Amino acid sequence: MYVNSGYLYNTRVPIKDKSKPLIVGSCGTYRLRTKEKLPTWRPRGRLDYQLLYVASGKTRFFFNGQEEIVPAGYMVLYQPRQEQHYEYYGEEKPEVYWVHFTGKDVKAILKHFDIPMDKNVFFSGVPSAYQHLFKEMIRELQSCRTGYQELLEMYLRQIFLLIQRTRQESSPTINTYMQKEMEQAQQYFQEHYNEDIQIKDYAKSRSMSVSWFLRSFKEFVGQPPAQYLLTLRMNNAVSLLETTDYNVTEISAIIGYDNALYFSRLFKKHKGVSPSEYRKLLQKKDSPHRDVHDPS
Repeated sequence: MYVNSGYLYNTRVPIKDKSKPLIVGSCGTYRLRTKEKLPTWRPRGRLDYQLLYVASGKTRFFFNGQEEIVPAGYMVLYQPRQEQHYEYYGEEKPEVYWVHFTGKDVKAILKHFDIPMDKNVFFSGVPSAYQHLFKEMIRELQSCRTGYQELLEMYLRQIFLLIQRTRQESSPTINTYMQKEMEQAQQYFQEHYNEDIQIKDYAKSRSMSVSWFLRSFKEFVGQPPAQYLLTLRMNNAVSLLETTDYNVTEISAIIGYDNALYFSRLFKKHKGVSPSEYRKLLQKKDSPHRDVHDPS
């Protein structure tokens, strides 16, 4: 299990603040791989709003006593005082980001960005920009540098804008068959990303033309299958560099590359620095505060 989070004023007490249009109270991420279950149940909800983004795997949410499986590429919005009940299972490999927010103009802002208020679950796609923005909010909440509250608001508005853009450009053209197939493809890639996956072979195994699969996957996910696989591998490489002592050769093998030199070249192209340089940069920074006992 991996958890990383940050809190406004370093307090975990939910806030309801009408002094500004939009205020980010906390932000974090959970990634389950080995922990069997992580449940959350707040019968009376919270004072603030909560937005959860399923980046990979799948999660289980309960609305009015009915279970709804929420896969990658979807977000869940809770309004103040709304019951919150959801569960993560390690075997389903969920990676979830969350943010709590409040403010005097929240409803107007959500309406401006076409964020649906009449339902909890909605399609958002899985652009890598979401993860970047959530991680930036976590860093700002942990460091509390000059102007961080303004930056937090800016990052959250960017997430809202990205949701709006993705929904307007993608969701109207997604039919039920395509959605089911693309969700299954995502799940397969997430579970087998470190294997030698041939895109054309996967498409044929699902009785799909390669061109239709490539076009549909990009429309649904926001990037081509090969780029999606590369992103999965690089993100997991980053996680291993941040949380383990494995050397570069070992990490290369874990994420599916037999040639460590080739992996290092790809990593540098993707992240701007080599794996070794990335780890050295991490070691120069103070370790961020992490609290594994505070569910989002």
